[in-house]
Amino acid sequence: MPDQTVPATPPSSEPLAAARPDRKYVENKPPRGLYVRVFIYVIATHVLLAMMSLVVIAANNR
Repeated sequence: MPDQTVPATPPSSEPLAAARPDRKYVENKPPRGLYVRVFIYVIATHVLLAMMSLVVIAANNR
C-alpha cells in the first residue's frame, strides 16, 4: 500500500466562512423556563399576600 503524502483535496483557506452565512445569531424569545418561573413567583406572591391578610384579619378579631 503506497503512502499518500499529498491530500486528496487541498484544504481551502476559509472552510467555515464559505459554509455558513456571516450573520450573527440573535435569540428573539426568552427561554420557556422563564415564563414558568415568573408564573410561579406571581402565584406565590399572591398566596403569601392572601395568607398575611388572613393573619391580620384574625389578629384584629381577637
